[in-house]
Amino acid sequence: MFIYNIVKMHYALQIVAAVVVVFLTVKFLSVFRKRRKLSWIPSAPRLPIIGSLFEVGENSTEIITNFIRLTDNPAKSVYLEIGFDCGVVTRDHDLIEFVLNSTQLINKSWDYQMFHDWLGTGLVTSGGTKWKKRRRIITPAFHFSILIQFIESFDQNGKKLIEILGNEGTRPEGIDIYSYITNCALDIISESAMGVSVKSQENQNKEYVDGVKNLLSSILDRSFSLWKVNPYLFPLTSDYWYQRRIVKSLHRFTDTVIENRVKSLQGKTEKNVEKDVDDVGKKKKLAFLDLLLNSTIDGKPLTKEDIREEVDTFMFEGHDTTSFAISMGLYLLAKYPSVQTTARNELNEIFGNDKSKPTTIEDLNNMKYLELVIKEIIRLYPSVPYILREVTKDTEYKGHTLPKDTSIGMYIYGINRDPTYHKDPEAFIPERHLDTSSKNHFAYIPFSAGPRNCIGQKFAMLEMKCLISKILRNFELLPDPSYEPVLAMNAVFKTLNGVRIKLKKL
Repeated sequence: MFIYNIVKMHYALQIVAAVVVVFLTVKFLSVFRKRRKLSWIPSAPRLPIIGSLFEVGENSTEIITNFIRLTDNPAKSVYLEIGFDCGVVTRDHDLIEFVLNSTQLINKSWDYQMFHDWLGTGLVTSGGTKWKKRRRIITPAFHFSILIQFIESFDQNGKKLIEILGNEGTRPEGIDIYSYITNCALDIISESAMGVSVKSQENQNKEYVDGVKNLLSSILDRSFSLWKVNPYLFPLTSDYWYQRRIVKSLHRFTDTVIENRVKSLQGKTEKNVEKDVDDVGKKKKLAFLDLLLNSTIDGKPLTKEDIREEVDTFMFEGHDTTSFAISMGLYLLAKYPSVQTTARNELNEIFGNDKSKPTTIEDLNNMKYLELVIKEIIRLYPSVPYILREVTKDTEYKGHTLPKDTSIGMYIYGINRDPTYHKDPEAFIPERHLDTSSKNHFAYIPFSAGPRNCIGQKFAMLEMKCLISKILRNFELLPDPSYEPVLAMNAVFKTLNGVRIKLKKL
């Protein structure tokens, strides 16, 4: 019996070894195939097994400059291998235009799976047919007539922000403006997307607010760990269970908001429904959560999980991106006082000396110079530094092949600062955006482009205009001489040391 068991174990080990050999052979052949088909793109130096890991960098800060260095070649692109994963990082205008304009290359790469536990497969993380159907039903929520309704929320939350900064923000040593802007943006997006404020600026719903911040920080850490980034190995780490606890808390909050909104809509009387019309009796367009609750796909209403996916997605995308852009914008305005003065002079022409005057859509439309300023802010510091797409089948491009199962990373931060496309690319020059004659339209893509462009870009521009203008009307922005931002790259740009400036009341 003992010998029989040894023989069985021997055969079992042979089978396992054979499976491993077959698996590795298939993987290696796949890598060699991709390497051969992408030989027209310069390759980063690589080592066995780990590939180009050390070339990319050990952390989220090194990767920013390393991608610039690795794509500094005639192709403006680099081929990378890390383990069995193969991909291309590019800041080449034509290749980016080809990928972003494609109706076939619309699937996000596997990297976005790190957000699936929280966001599911909503608009940002889904692909194929599901993405197309979701995009179709969500687009009306960002119609101009809907966006106008959000301006009151921008204005009221901006007013609260000014009040808080007036009490806390004028310390001689300066402040981390990012934390204040983040809390304000969370209140704005929760009101706009869900119809309820998380009251982040009043330190309420702290569990939800802190949960969002802590989860994003944990995902950032995971993205730079070979062990944690592997979906099969990640559950073996303590971070997996840490993220699960946070996600459970965030989902519980969102579910409660959705359930309360459903009860509210169900409780409406016919008289209440009649109020949902404008002055000429035309029915108002639906806002985001209401739109989802009233939407159907293939004749079926969205499930609670479907709705939660999209609400969570817009809570994430709608505050994190604008918070970074506004904060870096205030940092740049403090650093460039002449630009700040010109922007404030424009605001004085619009509002006069009335610092408390509510902002209207007409006011926002008249902020022509501030719009140039914001465009320059998000050129230098795009909230989303790069976009990843998955090639789902061999695709021809200029006589070459983009092989199946390859990731294409479009380096927005890199192309936005490329001297080939932008004169004096490191300089902060808002007036450069007056020139619309350039044919390199995909050399400036802070909101992406093509069929998967940012659906909330108009919302973001209006919010940025409203908040930045309010701050400029009430404070002079001064630089902190000891501060220089330390950027960290993930799905959304971050700074590892906040965004420090000084404020002086006007």
